[in-house]
Amino acid sequence: MIKNFIKKLFGGSKELETKEGVVKFFNAKKGFGFIIINDSNEEIFVHTTNLVDKIREKNKVSFNIEKGKKGPIATNVRVIKKS
Repeated sequence: MIKNFIKKLFGGSKELETKEGVVKFFNAKKGFGFIIINDSNEEIFVHTTNLVDKIREKNKVSFNIEKGKKGPIATNVRVIKKS
């Protein structure tokens, strides 16, 4: 059901694409931060509820991009390499 909802949001039947990036900023107390996407150098918002692993600034991470209420958000965030 959730996958169908996401497919409708993005207008296709394509599975969520996994991206990689580097954590630019993360405030654990406030529960949010930003990741710089490797292939575009754009920043994407990340919320603590979308973390699989604990993250820190400069960690290399993999993640999916989903549509949030205020724009794209990083989900299923996993650490590839700790800084």
